[in-house]
Amino acid sequence: MESRKLGDCGLEVSTLGYGCMGLSFPGAPSKTESIKLIRSAFDEGITFFDTALRYGDNELLVGEALAPIRSEVVIATKFGFKPDAQFEVESRPKSIRSAVETSLERLGTDHIDLLYQHRLDPNIPIEEVAGTVNDLIQEGKVKYFGLCEVDSATIRKAHGETPLSALQSEYSLFYREPESEVLQTLEELGIGLVPFSPLGKGFLTGTISAETKFDDTDPRNLLPRFSEENRKANKALVDLVVSVANDKGATPAQIALAWLLAQKPFIVPIPGTSKLHRLQENIGGVKVALSQDELKKIEGALEAIKIVGERYPSQIQKKIGK
Repeated sequence: MESRKLGDCGLEVSTLGYGCMGLSFPGAPSKTESIKLIRSAFDEGITFFDTALRYGDNELLVGEALAPIRSEVVIATKFGFKPDAQFEVESRPKSIRSAVETSLERLGTDHIDLLYQHRLDPNIPIEEVAGTVNDLIQEGKVKYFGLCEVDSATIRKAHGETPLSALQSEYSLFYREPESEVLQTLEELGIGLVPFSPLGKGFLTGTISAETKFDDTDPRNLLPRFSEENRKANKALVDLVVSVANDKGATPAQIALAWLLAQKPFIVPIPGTSKLHRLQENIGGVKVALSQDELKKIEGALEAIKIVGERYPSQIQKKIGK
């Protein structure tokens, strides 16, 4: 697999990464199967693995899976929540250091390749957060700095204190908000974009319809955009992706990833999956090349499609840094 640069600080990763969060949530495969899946991702060319202190035992799993190949991979993790709290942010310098020490121990490593602030802490100036991460970089505990889900003003303030390598944010055919301003800011400053949920939390795979019943533990039950009514209203987007996929001899998921990769050369999506055949399918998306004519056709069709439904409930959305 080819590589892409995230930012101007020297971070280079595989064109596609692997979001490991789902391997530690209800319905995930066994530990043995999960480790095998992570190793399979590496064998297929993926060198960029995403986890977080907040994702249950995920760092422990990722650390064990990647231990034999630690020097050949890039591990990204995140700080920014109070321990054992539902959704309370915490980015005081002392808490950042504590989180990093915990992550290093759980990952079984002496450094974190890419350290993100998981969510903005409105009580701590972002410059202070960036300065603390810079100290950790100087100490050799962290290599590169990133932020998650913040606006352009926050990006500029943080980058002015400590150069950012990446912003992680939701971005897909199903959620295009970064195009309004953030993408241009990243391009101007030389910062990479790491889209999570690049397949629209599964909606863009063509396997979800208005009639789909989610398991009781599925977090999509809480998302307004995934209500039965909104899934029905948004079917036009899925129909578009399926149509393009049929024309290209690819799957809808591969088209969704190919479209993302075609937007900017500094974009590295991190789809997650708990199934080997889906992992291989996602990797196949890297090989799908959409021509300029095909991209223009997709863009034209998107202009006529209005996405219905908020992506998060209001109580969660108001805590996101943008």
